[in-house]
Amino acid sequence: MSSAPEGYFDAASTEPLHPAARSTLLEALDGGWADPARLYGSARRARMLLDAARAQVAEVLGVRPDEVFFTSSGTQAVHLAVLGGLRARRRAGRHLVVSEVEHSSVLHAAELHEREGGEVTRIGVDEFGRVDAEAFAAALRPDTALACLQSANHEVGTLQPVAEVAEACRAARVPLMVDAAQSVGRVEVPGGWSMLAASAHKWGGPAGVGVLVIRKNTRWRSPLPDDEREGRRVPGFENVPAAAAAAAALRAFRAEMAADGPRLSALVDRIRRTVPETVPDVQVVGDPVRRLPHIVTFSCLYVQGEALLTELDRLGFAVSSGSSCTADTLRPSHVLEAMRVITHGNVRVSLPRGVQSTEVDRFLAVLPDAVSRLRRGAGMTTA
Repeated sequence: MSSAPEGYFDAASTEPLHPAARSTLLEALDGGWADPARLYGSARRARMLLDAARAQVAEVLGVRPDEVFFTSSGTQAVHLAVLGGLRARRRAGRHLVVSEVEHSSVLHAAELHEREGGEVTRIGVDEFGRVDAEAFAAALRPDTALACLQSANHEVGTLQPVAEVAEACRAARVPLMVDAAQSVGRVEVPGGWSMLAASAHKWGGPAGVGVLVIRKNTRWRSPLPDDEREGRRVPGFENVPAAAAAAAALRAFRAEMAADGPRLSALVDRIRRTVPETVPDVQVVGDPVRRLPHIVTFSCLYVQGEALLTELDRLGFAVSSGSSCTADTLRPSHVLEAMRVITHGNVRVSLPRGVQSTEVDRFLAVLPDAVSRLRRGAGMTTA
């Protein structure tokens, strides 16, 4: 059964806390409060919890435990990966390659790199939001220090050609950083990358826990002052209880997605099919096949996204609009702009684990009238 409140359709932003995370967190608050860097008994117990959490995450990701580091968020993991990777390879060059539809954390790190004298090449996407792997490979140069490609898009769910880009990066001897925040726990992330970033609250772990993976033999140098914590990769005191809860949630969530993922994907297929049949002048965006199982995004002409979100909230549904990290700025989604699709009246539905089909039925039942009311209120009519 879902731990999400009824009508909660914003799991791409935050998956409700998994029961495994809750129970582990409560236990670890008693057993993992001490400083894991010390040598006395309570500290050693905290260290054991932290090491066990690291090993659990490594097992799910298919990497070594000593390649996994806990951060304070997915955003911090991205910033450390990008800026640390660039700093370590300054002798190779100062050229960075990213896609136009990366998460804002990647793009902000790229902007900082530019302000400090670096060069950034941004690779466009097709109408589904997918990067052309050949165009990405062609952008790699002898002075390219780092490349970044998300595993799947956070707004429209489209899977990116990570395997193909990783092969091109390997041939060019360029490290590849993958933002896998939306994918980890839900689908397998293709291999071949050098660094990976993820965020625990996307898979039902507690907020405030990110994961940074740096593969062995990948050059990386911290962009921050030295600190002895987390293998000198992440500064600050480790949140051992939260890390333990995040690892427990990831293991449980991944096991459940093996069964629940196809069911969620079928529900998303129903939304993708039904919305354009019942709502005039609507565009469903993102790849209909090569996509994450839980995300569907559509845009409605003649409707403001903020107004539609408010109306759906009044009807008992929590969804997001445009870029989930910048919706409050009223700026168009950079992802939708890059895709050259409708950028207003945008709704992202992302289904949480265990959501019931009856909730989707009710959403599909109330959506047409909600859109129609808003259009009439704005003085717009459709055929």
